[in-house]
Amino acid sequence: MLFELKVEIFSEDVNATDELLLEYGWENWSVLEDVIVRRAWVIGIGASEEAVRTQWCELLPPLTTVGRGPLAAPEARGLADADWRDSYKAHFHAWQFGRLHWVPVWEREEFILPPGEAVLWLDPGLAFGTGNHETTRLCVERLVALAASYSPDGRVVDAGCGSGILALSAALLGFRTVAGFDNDTEAVRVSEENAALNGLAGRVNFFGADLVVGLADEKASADIVLANIQADVLMRFASQLVAAVAPGGALVLSGILAHENPQVLTTFTGLAPSWRAEVRIMGEWSDVLLVRPLSSRMDS
Repeated sequence: MLFELKVEIFSEDVNATDELLLEYGWENWSVLEDVIVRRAWVIGIGASEEAVRTQWCELLPPLTTVGRGPLAAPEARGLADADWRDSYKAHFHAWQFGRLHWVPVWEREEFILPPGEAVLWLDPGLAFGTGNHETTRLCVERLVALAASYSPDGRVVDAGCGSGILALSAALLGFRTVAGFDNDTEAVRVSEENAALNGLAGRVNFFGADLVVGLADEKASADIVLANIQADVLMRFASQLVAAVAPGGALVLSGILAHENPQVLTTFTGLAPSWRAEVRIMGEWSDVLLVRPLSSRMDS
C-alpha cells in the first residue's frame, strides 16, 4: 500500500513549486495543474503516511517562501498500486527523439518498435522520472544527436544519475561503456532496478559518489559527460566537470533556468575558452553543450 499526500496550491505558484521540487530532487513529488479551472496541487507519494508527511513538513517552509504556500490542509489517502499507475496514465505518454523512444511500461504489449530503433520502458515508480521534464529532454536530445558522431566505444558518464534515465538511454544508443553515479544511495538502487526493467542489468556501472569523487575516478574521463543538475551546483563543480571530458569529448549541462544560462555559460567558457559552446532554450529551461578540441592540452 502506498500513500498519497495532496495539497492544493495557488496556480500562480506552479512554476516556482516545480523548480523547488527539482532542487530537492524528490521525484516522488510532482505538481499537477488543471489549466482550465486554474487549480493546482502538489502531490507526494510514499511507502507510508508518516514518510510522506515528514517530507511535506520539510517542504512546507521553502514552499511558503517561493510562493504563497498551501491553500488548504494536506489530504492523505491510501493508494493501491493500480490506483497509482492509473493516476499517471493520463499524464505520461510515449515520446521519441531520433531513433530512441521512451514508452510507459503499461504500453509494452501494444507498442510496435520500428526497425533499427530502441525503446526505454518507463515505470512511474517512486523515483523513476519519465523524461518529460524539459531538463531531461534537453539532455536526452543532445545525447541522441551526439551518438551519431561518437564511436560506440566511447565512454559516457552520467553525473548525478538520479533514476538512471540518461545513462540507460546511452546504453540503448549503443555505447558500450556507460557509468552513472549519484550521492543518493536510493537513486543508485532505483537506477539498477530500472536497468533490470529494460534488460540492461550490468550494462551500466551505477555507483554511489559525489561529484568530486565520481569525476575524479581514473576511469571517469569520458567522451560524453552528462550533468542534469541545478545551475549553482554545476558552477560550483565546473572545474571537475571540465576536467572529466576527454579530448574531442562533449559536456552536456542541464537543469539550468533560462535566465541562469548566461552565468553558467560564462563560468564554463572561462575555464575552457577554446571549447565550442552551444545553448538551447526549452520553455523556462536551458542547456549548455561544450565540445573540447581534439588537442589533449587543457585550457587551464
